[in-house]
Amino acid sequence: MKDDRQDYWQRTRRLTFALLGFWLCVTFGSTWFARDINQIVILGFPLGFYMAAQGALIIFLVIVLIYDRWMIRLERRYGLDDEA
Repeated sequence: MKDDRQDYWQRTRRLTFALLGFWLCVTFGSTWFARDINQIVILGFPLGFYMAAQGALIIFLVIVLIYDRWMIRLERRYGLDDEA
């Protein structure tokens, strides 16, 4: 039982840190390359504007959805789901 609990939390932490790392790369990656990205203009606005205004929000929602789906599977695997 104790090994299952440790394995569950290890997997949960690994998923959380992986998604936080991805979030960090998206957030700082877009600002790091902002000058290069802003060279491309779409409908009069630089591409960096679209990435900051729309793209980052979509990526963040995808991260939340991935976390939700992954945790549902993980909880079912370890018998922690509420759907009994």
